[in-house]
Amino acid sequence: MPNLRDIKRRINSVESTKQITRTMEMVATAKIRRATERIVEATPYALAMVEVLGAIASRSAAPSSPLLVVRDPVKRIALIVVTSDRGLAGGFNSNILRAADRFIAAKRAEGVECDIIACGKKAIAYFKYRKLPLLLSFRDQSADPQISQAREIATTVIDEYVSGKVDQVVVFYNHAKNVADQVATSDVILPVEKVEYHEIGEEEATTVHLDESAKVAAAASSALMAEAKSSAGKVTSASEAQGDFDYEPSAEEVLDALLPSYVETRIFYALLDSAAGEQGARRKAMKSATDNATDMISTLTRVYNRARQGAITTEITEIVGGAAALEEE
Repeated sequence: MPNLRDIKRRINSVESTKQITRTMEMVATAKIRRATERIVEATPYALAMVEVLGAIASRSAAPSSPLLVVRDPVKRIALIVVTSDRGLAGGFNSNILRAADRFIAAKRAEGVECDIIACGKKAIAYFKYRKLPLLLSFRDQSADPQISQAREIATTVIDEYVSGKVDQVVVFYNHAKNVADQVATSDVILPVEKVEYHEIGEEEATTVHLDESAKVAAAASSALMAEAKSSAGKVTSASEAQGDFDYEPSAEEVLDALLPSYVETRIFYALLDSAAGEQGARRKAMKSATDNATDMISTLTRVYNRARQGAITTEITEIVGGAAALEEE
């Protein structure tokens, strides 16, 4: 059994660790609020983009944008993997990296190559360790993503897709289902077959398919804008306006001009979603660590008291034995 000094030293060490994890939990809790606010601020624009694209697609006879072209067979995929720059977030990073790794292995088995865009130090280190080349890499922005990062990624993947270098673009990230739970999510960004956003606090994506009928698109856009109104308060749905719209020069050309903006917004929304999920995962992991430290301190304190009581009993026994020996003499 360890002596009292060793046990006391370990208790002090665990208490110091508990203070650190408790502080990190409080910091993550504060950051969750800001990250969630950024998603809420971006939601009205994202929902308006869904409505506009759905409305234009429903009025477009035959959209001809190269971003809508589905290529078969798929020979090369651009993979956007979004992780954090820091650890201590439980399985936040490992879940995404394992999912991306399985996806790459499955596609390679089919003869499909993958170009990787890594967002976050954890993704960069993971793929470099496996000697997989990176098309782009971003660091020190996972907790506070900027639109410039999304714009650079969108410009790169659109150019690669339009030029025919890649046949599909997929993003892997953690969707913040709520402030406590994250869901590893993969979405196809290109080709654009549907416009969607995973709203925080919702399990299902807000989705409008670009090949739906005008009736379905109008109904979907009306529902979406009702949600946007609850967030923004001043957004007016085009579907609520009286009359029809004329597009200049044409609905097809307006759609072609808006699709790159949608791709950029969709990537930025995924980065914001991942940032909120990161803080939620770190808060959960640090709370668990704090609780474990509390339990460990309680256990060590009992061991310490038991050892101390044993030492006192031994000393008393020795004193009594010594006194008895003196009396016998």
